[in-house]
Amino acid sequence: MREKEKKFPLEAEISDEDIFEAMKDISGYLDITPGDFKEVYQMAYRHAMSRIVSSVKAKDVMTTKVFSVKPDTSVEEIAELLAQNSISGVPVIQENGKVAGIISEKDFLSGLGIENAKTIMGVISNCLKNKGCLAISISTKKAGDIMTSPAITVLESTAVSDIAGIFTKNNINRVPVTDSEGNLIGIVSRADILRYLPGREKL
Repeated sequence: MREKEKKFPLEAEISDEDIFEAMKDISGYLDITPGDFKEVYQMAYRHAMSRIVSSVKAKDVMTTKVFSVKPDTSVEEIAELLAQNSISGVPVIQENGKVAGIISEKDFLSGLGIENAKTIMGVISNCLKNKGCLAISISTKKAGDIMTSPAITVLESTAVSDIAGIFTKNNINRVPVTDSEGNLIGIVSRADILRYLPGREKL
């Protein structure tokens, strides 16, 4: 079982007193000012954190228990799956195990013709304007009809720092993880990354 509690250290503020105490702990003469010492320490710390972040891969943070659907799964079943498990998206998997696409709440909103609705009240507002629930319009559709395809995927060896960049660039919250053959083996969400990299809430 993967330890979700594992975390990396946060960058801390260093006081002048901390610097003086650290310098006193070093034996011998130091021809360096406290300000220079602090700057070098902070730079070294940032380099170390960058190295650590780059070393963390998708396989280290991904969730291996992945809910998925098939291209012919009805949207009603998908909506129920998302609601019951409190998740906002699932990959769509072909019979051969390859990722065909991904379905998120955005895809449902798009299927309803209300892409600009960003909150539940936005959905309700649109339903009221149309004097009824717009879900009827997609009630007979399948996963393959509303999914986003091709899905953006990453390999298990992809660095978490790269995945964070993918999230930001594509405005998405999760990405399926595949093996070298393209088979689904896990999924990484923003929440998975933040559990490992606290203090990076702006991802």
